[in-house]
Amino acid sequence: MNSPRISILLSAFLSILLFHSRTTTSQEVEDEREFNYLEGSGHGPEHWGELNTTWELCKNGDMQSPIDLLDERVQVVPDLGKLKRSYKPTNAILKNRGHDIMLKWVDSAGSIHINGTQYWLHQFHWHSPSEHTIQGRRYDLEMHMVHESSDGKTAVIGIMYKIGRPDTFLSELTKHIEAIADTHEGERQVGVIDPRHLKIGSRMYHRYIGSLTVPPCTQGVLWTIIKKIRTVSREQVRLLRKAVNDDFERNARPTQAINKRAIHLYRPRPDDLRS
Repeated sequence: MNSPRISILLSAFLSILLFHSRTTTSQEVEDEREFNYLEGSGHGPEHWGELNTTWELCKNGDMQSPIDLLDERVQVVPDLGKLKRSYKPTNAILKNRGHDIMLKWVDSAGSIHINGTQYWLHQFHWHSPSEHTIQGRRYDLEMHMVHESSDGKTAVIGIMYKIGRPDTFLSELTKHIEAIADTHEGERQVGVIDPRHLKIGSRMYHRYIGSLTVPPCTQGVLWTIIKKIRTVSREQVRLLRKAVNDDFERNARPTQAINKRAIHLYRPRPDDLRS
């Protein structure tokens, strides 16, 4: 084999390797043994940036999530427009990731369109208590709907819950969550799940640029936090925490510095409400 051909093959191999490295390090870490949420444990949120060289943004990033959504920092921007969701039912799996419960679609479950970009729905997961706060108030639960564009950009829709009536979408999953409880990295086929069954209940939302809330804390995530606070039963929250059996009372990262970031609020104009 001649030298130029070797050089071309080596270059191609390195390109693939670098692409793979960027892809894997931009995704959420799924092994709970690498980190936890316990303050003072040496592996809690205050130490995430020191545990792995690829997690430095957890310590040094200036656009980290979650944040406190303060009224005085919010700018109303009606031109953001309502969320354009186009979801569909498809097969899914439920996975116990050790630090949370994740519902992941096997096939395409549809997408959302934001600023002309199509983001495909990949998975839902839950944090308790909520990670984002509003005026300093932390709610009982937060769901993250994780989407990704064809060029690897991430968009997450966050929905917060307070204790009250059961959430109907979680009710559909109760028996499946019970089946993988106490099973480290347990996985279960749950058949066809329709993401349209998830109720959002409000057209108003906050929008800002942040990061993943677990290592590697990748930045550039487009966050959409639904303004309406929905309800979930105390039993449903307990089931989500008990199922992972990690001995931690919470799996929520503390709020991070806003650092002069813009926080926008979409509030429909009267004409938009009639459309």
